[in-house]
Amino acid sequence: MARSSFEMNMTTGSIMDKLISFALPLLLSSVLQLMFNAVDIIVVGRYAGSIPLAAVGSTTALINVLINLFIGTSIGTNVITARYYASDMNEELEKTIHTSVLFGIVSGIFIAIVGILVARPALTMMDTPISVIDHSVLYMRIYFCGMPFFMTYNYCAAVLRAAGDTKRPLFFLFIAGIINAGLNFILVKYLDMEVAGVAIATVFSQFISCILVVICLIRNKGKIKLNPKKLSISWKYLKKILKIGIPAGLQSTVINVSNAMLQSSVNSFGPNAMAGYTAANNIFGFEFASINAISQASMSFISQNLGAGKKERIDKIIRDCVILDFIVTSILAVTIYLFAGNILSLYTKDPLDISYGLEILTFASLTYFFCGVMDLIPGSMRGMGHSTIPMILSIIGTVGLRIVWIYLLFPYHRSLSFLFISYPASWIFTIMMQAVCFYFVRKKVMRTY
Repeated sequence: MARSSFEMNMTTGSIMDKLISFALPLLLSSVLQLMFNAVDIIVVGRYAGSIPLAAVGSTTALINVLINLFIGTSIGTNVITARYYASDMNEELEKTIHTSVLFGIVSGIFIAIVGILVARPALTMMDTPISVIDHSVLYMRIYFCGMPFFMTYNYCAAVLRAAGDTKRPLFFLFIAGIINAGLNFILVKYLDMEVAGVAIATVFSQFISCILVVICLIRNKGKIKLNPKKLSISWKYLKKILKIGIPAGLQSTVINVSNAMLQSSVNSFGPNAMAGYTAANNIFGFEFASINAISQASMSFISQNLGAGKKERIDKIIRDCVILDFIVTSILAVTIYLFAGNILSLYTKDPLDISYGLEILTFASLTYFFCGVMDLIPGSMRGMGHSTIPMILSIIGTVGLRIVWIYLLFPYHRSLSFLFISYPASWIFTIMMQAVCFYFVRKKVMRTY
């Protein structure tokens, strides 16, 4: 079966050129997804004030806890689809695609119901201030109404990316992002809808990106194709997807639990610290999108090359990804260090909010290369078909150390600077454990394939 012109053969030719060609649109796609939340934060902060800004920001960690298990499962879709795609196993490929898309729809409906029901009790458990909580609950409940669209988009995009197509998902998000930004200004600035306005704009933009990617898969002319009449769950292929995806999703979920703990600690400093953290955390989101694009590229490239029986290319893929990580994180670190105040002022006009944001950004941004390596190692191992042990080590290293930091050390050194030193400390500790695991996984893969 012929390839679509948008698809990429990752098993031949220059690795670095194709990595950049694959990762750049993926990075931009991740940035555009983050822009949905960033535009919410910027518009609310500038036109509605610190309380609504804190309300939107206080939901971020909790939202991520609830959705990341299923977003992580889409990683399994990417790995298994890429393997069958490169192996020309077309029947298996078709069943994997239709199982993945239907699972995305069902999981989106499930998350929407859970998110709406747990919004208030979960935010109360996080010590969200009384002045903020009603706004936060309203934002979360509207936001979660868009989960079926959000999850369907992500699973469909995972299928396209497994075949090397990162350009069309970027185009769809670009259209949705423009719609999101326009609606934000109309609903917040001119109709005074505050948090409800930004949530409605986000949901509608997610609906648009979902419709576009589904139509793309239905009309696609390559091996990657969706037929709505064939949507069904094949337990054989769902198990393969979940074997890779559930550990990845659990890792993201548990790490976001630790971020929720950090949010609770930040909440104790009051609404201005919450607003500053909201802005700083959104900047961290853009940094993570950059390194995660490289990690996902590594995963897709390794999976395709193993499917094609070209295990000798794995070391070169990982080497080039580390080089890209270093270049990207260095550029970001210098930019944020020099212009952090100006960037934060896009989110809020309150000098106290900005000062808190600067305090939070200092340590984490300058050491973000370690976060990139920490994300790349388990991503590479997932591409090799190993996901559980990297998950366990990441949870022990990242979450375990942060729990110790928050509950044993932070009470005696109560400052935001000390709280966020836990970021680079946990990254370095986790890398040390992952490196040992990677050595043995690579050795096993080289012997098996």
